[in-house]
Amino acid sequence: MLQLLSSLLLVAFASGCGQTAYNPSSRVVNGEDAVPYSWPWQVSLQYEKDGVFYHTCGGSLIAPDWVMTAGHCISSSRTYQVVLGEYNRAEKEGPEQVIPINEGDLHVHPLWNPSCVACGNDIALIKLSRSAQLGDAVQLACLPPAGDILPNEAPCYISGWGRLYTNGPLPDKLQQALLPVVDYEHCSKWDWWGISVRKTMVCAGGDIQSGCNGDSGGPLSCPTADGSWQVHGVTSFVSALGCNTLKKPTVFTRVSAFSDWIEETMASN
Repeated sequence: MLQLLSSLLLVAFASGCGQTAYNPSSRVVNGEDAVPYSWPWQVSLQYEKDGVFYHTCGGSLIAPDWVMTAGHCISSSRTYQVVLGEYNRAEKEGPEQVIPINEGDLHVHPLWNPSCVACGNDIALIKLSRSAQLGDAVQLACLPPAGDILPNEAPCYISGWGRLYTNGPLPDKLQQALLPVVDYEHCSKWDWWGISVRKTMVCAGGDIQSGCNGDSGGPLSCPTADGSWQVHGVTSFVSALGCNTLKKPTVFTRVSAFSDWIEETMASN
């Protein structure tokens, strides 16, 4: 089954995962409005309360019927849906696909501990109740090879509908910001994140641009040499002192550290 899944992932790659019909320009904090549909694997994860669905986290479409997000975004007591092809949450623009999530199709990493975000394993997979319809506004993310490590200052982008600043408002339009990678050697220094970061994480950004509440689970998208994009990170946490704090870059779950778990979970469900 794993061999079959690997073949399917290769087919997905050959058919153009990580491709975007609309090139990104150049909140996410101190970010900018994204070019509409320039991050076509970005999803809005929403939970139901009193018959209304509310945005809670981001996510990445990694297969026609699978979304990757953060473990801390998932609660077994909630009902969820995902929205694909979303840009302006205040308007119905046409490309949106609203897909319900069935109970039992939420797969949080077994080692995720909600009482210890810094312990890592902040990743989850969601099986959609029906497959996404791919097009210019909805495309699959490419994932990096297992074990892949980004170099310091690699130019990656965070995207999401998270707060524009600490305790600030949620934007209607999808935001993006350039967040250069901060390698483990720097990010783990005592006056940076110290022991709160692990090698299964990616740090990116700094005190000017960062993720914030509501960006959780969303992608850290990084360009490749052939012009496509790979999702290297799942937005995990920021400093309790504020979303954009000096020497406290946004921390992401490193996707390439969980390649085996991702493949096994998708193959067995």
